[in-house]
Amino acid sequence: MTGLINILSDAATDDFFQMLKDSFDLTVQFENLSLPRILLAMLTATVCGVIIYLVYRMFYRGVVYSDNFNILVLLITVVTAFIIMTISANFVLSLGMVGALSIVRFRSAIKDPLDVGFLFWGVAAGLTAGAGLYFVALIGTVFIAVLYIVLTIVKKERKSYLLVVRYNSSAEENVSAMIGSIKYKLKNKTVIGDRTELTAEIKNAPNDASQIARFQAIEGVDSVTLLEYNGEYMN
Repeated sequence: MTGLINILSDAATDDFFQMLKDSFDLTVQFENLSLPRILLAMLTATVCGVIIYLVYRMFYRGVVYSDNFNILVLLITVVTAFIIMTISANFVLSLGMVGALSIVRFRSAIKDPLDVGFLFWGVAAGLTAGAGLYFVALIGTVFIAVLYIVLTIVKKERKSYLLVVRYNSSAEENVSAMIGSIKYKLKNKTVIGDRTELTAEIKNAPNDASQIARFQAIEGVDSVTLLEYNGEYMN
């Protein structure tokens, strides 16, 4: 029994040293990364990146669309696939890559939380494509794209807006009655002398300016502003 254990232990040790030796052998690396596999992985990552790019461009819901960020998401998808292929081909390179990536710092602020989701989407597509799971990368990308488009269409019917009304003290009663007739959340109310500025979050259909006309008709109202609200507000 002891002899069998020793034999198995020696075999495991030999396998470990052989794997370590192969990690330094460039010939083994090139065998693991054949040209067809490299091209197929990069092509799959590019197709997934283009799908993400088009979805972001056509169904973007933020305030200001950034084409540079959209291109970055596409590049991240392809670069991630390139990194994963390198890591999977060589054990030593994988350790070095982890160490190199650990010192990278990204200091660009991401204003829209949805942008983080698109970044993770690109990374996930690149990971699966680089690992050789081409079918999973394509199906996963298409599924997420359809899900995002459906959610965007559902949310498109009524959006959140900030209604900013500036008026004098004589219009206080009429403005309060008008704002009370709609569903709203008070964000800010500033009173300086006989002038008041009221900011409220309301739900409104796109391109519907009827709320502006209703408040403008009140005597004593100086100005009415309707702004699309994306969840961020600063006093």
